[in-house]
Amino acid sequence: MERDGDQLSTRPALETEGLRFLHVTVGSLLATYGWYIVFSCILLYVVFQKLFTRLRALRQRQLDRAAAALEPDIVVKRQEALAAARLKMQDELNAQVEKHKEKLRQLEEEKRRQKIEMWDSMREGKSYKGNTRKPQEEDSPGPSTSLVIPKRKSDRKPLRRGGYNPLSGEGGGACSWRPGRRGPSSGGG
Repeated sequence: MERDGDQLSTRPALETEGLRFLHVTVGSLLATYGWYIVFSCILLYVVFQKLFTRLRALRQRQLDRAAAALEPDIVVKRQEALAAARLKMQDELNAQVEKHKEKLRQLEEEKRRQKIEMWDSMREGKSYKGNTRKPQEEDSPGPSTSLVIPKRKSDRKPLRRGGYNPLSGEGGGACSWRPGRRGPSSGGG
């Protein structure tokens, strides 16, 4: 019996020592790596949630495909809708192409007409620029164009001084070109 009493008295001491060791070990582990453990648990939770939603969506798609495979009417309707949408888009594209071709034809016709007018005016001895102004002058009443001499505006400021010559190297700014030195390049032996 004494042995039984000895075993009972030593057992709680071993248990308390194990609990104390566990408390010290876990406490030091949490003190050292606690925030890392918390953040990794949160990260794992978020990752598992994302994976779970994707897995659920994948299963739903597989079920939808299986249901669509079983119902050929749905597949046929979907294909017909797709073909109708493609046909509509092709018709819109064809209409745009026709509009563009018509616009190009009109531009080509306008260019051809202008070339004919230019040729006719050149045969008559008139300048081509006089013909481009003609529609504007027809609208405004006034003297004939042959008597009107265009006036030159004298109030304009000249762009450069009268004596400016870019090749002289004078008269303007800090930028002037100078030829390089003659002779072999300096450096090296």
